[in-house]
Amino acid sequence: MDLKLFDSERRVMECLWSSGSLSAKEIAGQLSEQVGWSKTTTYTVIRKCIDKGIIERTDPGFHCRPLVTREEICTQETEELIQRNFGGSADLLVASLLGARRLSKGEIERMKALIEELR
Repeated sequence: MDLKLFDSERRVMECLWSSGSLSAKEIAGQLSEQVGWSKTTTYTVIRKCIDKGIIERTDPGFHCRPLVTREEICTQETEELIQRNFGGSADLLVASLLGARRLSKGEIERMKALIEELR
């Protein structure tokens, strides 16, 4: 399954992840309000998601439900980022993130807790 999403596909998936199951008409209504998409544009993107196997369509009513979770997408995209930009080394990704911005005390404490969980 190809879990790489284009921005347009992610918008459709965000609607479904938030609601669980929607008709294509409901998705089109939400995306018309959010980003000004036409019904045709929305239906085209839904079709691409169905073809990728990340959305299931049922009738009647052209109801859509996600077949992958937000977490599955995030995990796959994070792994791709680590492989592509950091030679597969997650520690280099973390070092890059830490060097790029100042962390709050709360963020530092959460990171410490996560590291301890992994030990």
